[in-house]
Amino acid sequence: MSEDDLLQACKDGIATWQHAFNNQDAAGCAAQYQEDAVMQARPFGTFTGRDEIQAFWQNIIDQGFAEVDYTEVKWEPADGEGYILSSRWTMNKAFGVVHRELWVLDTDGVARLASDDFEVQGER
Repeated sequence: MSEDDLLQACKDGIATWQHAFNNQDAAGCAAQYQEDAVMQARPFGTFTGRDEIQAFWQNIIDQGFAEVDYTEVKWEPADGEGYILSSRWTMNKAFGVVHRELWVLDTDGVARLASDDFEVQGER
């Protein structure tokens, strides 16, 4: 796969995650993570694996959080294994930053999150 194709697969992955979240679909969000992914959600803690990650997103959705949007998105190559995304984000009730999302090709050829490190910085 070319670097351009890999980057596009990663961009498709975040678009799919955003669509799932904005449609209040926690399972769809979790499906964008690798089975053994680690998610650091500051200040909430660390969540490992799709089940824990899905439970986290379901809890956020159940609290009425919605309408995520990304700004100042930056993609950097990750030594040929994928791409690292960093950005600012806003939701209807909060805002923060993505410190580091590592998007890689999974065994089925779909780009998924291997790791995710983001922070809630405030409420709206």
